[in-house]
Amino acid sequence: MKFVILALFVAGAYGCGLPTYPPVLSRVVGGDDVRQSSWPWQVSLQYKSGSNFYHTCGGTLISSQWVLTAAHCIGGYTYRVYLGKHSLETSNESGSIAISPERIIVHEDWDSYRIRNDIALIKLATPVKLSDQIQPACLPTSGSILANGAPCYVTGWGRLWTGGPIADILQQALLPVVDHSTCSRYDWWGSLVTTSMICAGGDGDLASCNGDSGGPLNCRNSDGSWDVHGVVSFGSSMGCNYYKKPSVFTRVSAYSSWISNVMASY
Repeated sequence: MKFVILALFVAGAYGCGLPTYPPVLSRVVGGDDVRQSSWPWQVSLQYKSGSNFYHTCGGTLISSQWVLTAAHCIGGYTYRVYLGKHSLETSNESGSIAISPERIIVHEDWDSYRIRNDIALIKLATPVKLSDQIQPACLPTSGSILANGAPCYVTGWGRLWTGGPIADILQQALLPVVDHSTCSRYDWWGSLVTTSMICAGGDGDLASCNGDSGGPLNCRNSDGSWDVHGVVSFGSSMGCNYYKKPSVFTRVSAYSSWISNVMASY
């Protein structure tokens, strides 16, 4: 009985979206190295080539056994999910662990031509033990829509600039939300963006970039917890930081029932 009580206490000690080490949120315009372990739900999705694994996309831990990512990140490779990572170049980081997927579920209506339903779930082969370095993000309320200008943060190891190297240290950047009526204007993204997407950024300075795909758009609630409101989906082919071409995310709150059904079915 003592073991059961202890297990419940440990599980309850780590809720969702409340890092042990809160992120340092400055008003500085520019991507920044993050405070270590301040985005403990961020994962590195890595593919195998030869005998080595390489970072390809981000992802978000949403429970002890499930990771949210983008459909376009998934191909015919062998994958692993690295949790608790800070530096991609550093092996055997304290508190980090690589786990193989048990199953990968890509949305059945994923349309790679029109970039629709760009969402996937990865079930880990074994549940991860939650810790100061590894914690899940909260999921937003079904159907919730963020206000124009809402301050959210994209995180990832994507390219530091268009055509540049991928980051070694996990990066964060402030990307204010752009409402759908603005983002769908003809000189922004037009009809390519749907109401099942979120636009954020577009100031020509900050954006997600190649390698950030699948990672979270983190938005803080009034109680201080963080929801993963978006999954990095696409940006401009003209460059990562292009004016009036904000980063586009799959809107997680539009897929609440799909996420719940998949997690219940497997």
